[in-house]
Amino acid sequence: MKKALQISASFDKPDFLEDLVEKLAQRRTEPGYTKVKMPKGLKAVDTSSLEAYVSGDVTITDPDASPGDRINMPFISCFFFTCIKEKNKEYDMKWAMSLS
Repeated sequence: MKKALQISASFDKPDFLEDLVEKLAQRRTEPGYTKVKMPKGLKAVDTSSLEAYVSGDVTITDPDASPGDRINMPFISCFFFTCIKEKNKEYDMKWAMSLS
């Protein structure tokens, strides 16, 4: 019989991580890629990426078990965030992934 589990994660310093990603996405320089002629139908984009170590806790809970039966596991993992900027637009975070 398969059981449903609830899994959640919390970060130790979410404000710090948010500040890092915002700084990545708010770069104010225009690198010049927008002056290059592109074939019809294609767009020039600039990418900006950041690698950051994140720590926190993963909690695993069985909804059918008693309230005290849950597992808390601390973690430290490296995440990779990437933003993409199109001509005359702001950076937009396109993906984030764990590198562990």
